[in-house]
Amino acid sequence: MTVKQIADILKASIICGEDRADHDMKIAFASDLMSDVLTLKEDNVLLITGLANMQTLRTAEMSDIQCIIFARNKKISPEMKELALENDIIVLECSYTVFKTCGLLYQAGISPIY
Repeated sequence: MTVKQIADILKASIICGEDRADHDMKIAFASDLMSDVLTLKEDNVLLITGLANMQTLRTAEMSDIQCIIFARNKKISPEMKELALENDIIVLECSYTVFKTCGLLYQAGISPIY
């Protein structure tokens, strides 16, 4: 499923990476605990979180996560946007809870990481 399709399903805004809206995502992981994210061994993971801070982007950078959805209407700061752009991380913002975001994406065909 492409980032554009994901954004449409979630009624989300693509904040960074609009030029990569055709990027394909197949698996997702949801967490607000970045220590759990650091344990992931998969590539090309879609991270769903409500933790909107620099730690989330630094964790994504270390874990080779290419796309983050900030749920619960969380907004990223200009510094976060700059870091996402530097690291080629696609960022979406949506108003749904993490639970609803996961449910909608699972129903649409995104697989859990495990």
